[in-house]
Amino acid sequence: MSAFHDLKLKTLDGGELPLTPFKGQVVLVVNVASKCGLTPQYAGLENLYQVFKDRGFTVLGLPCNQFAGQEPGTAAEIEQFCSVNYGVTFPLGAKLEVNGQQRHSLYRLLAGEGAEFPGDITWNFEKFLVGKDGRVLARFSPRTTPDDPVLVQAIEKALG
Repeated sequence: MSAFHDLKLKTLDGGELPLTPFKGQVVLVVNVASKCGLTPQYAGLENLYQVFKDRGFTVLGLPCNQFAGQEPGTAAEIEQFCSVNYGVTFPLGAKLEVNGQQRHSLYRLLAGEGAEFPGDITWNFEKFLVGKDGRVLARFSPRTTPDDPVLVQAIEKALG
């Protein structure tokens, strides 16, 4: 078991979201926000999920309010916004912190000291591609859109 797969998150409704079931899958971890100029990326993320989910791929959306307060909503508001506006069906976790003293353990693993791609998260919609074995394979800028050929190729390569 990898450190990634050992982690547990919370779902938007407060339930448990263990990462163990993602063992053997390729996961794109994205810190998301509803009131950001990059929010339309939800549509592209959902499209990626639909295209590749049957091959063992998932998107994991993690709301974060650390960037200009662009995710102010409650869990219910976030879930409704994503569903109604973008038809999101990929898993969404509860709000968490990606930087600073309260940085969630997932983000300590993804971007903390000793990580493969260390450094603070720069903005909403930064993306980490995690391989089937739980290793972080790549980090993509918030401005890298979900349909960017480099990102799509990295997903295809990770799926094998």
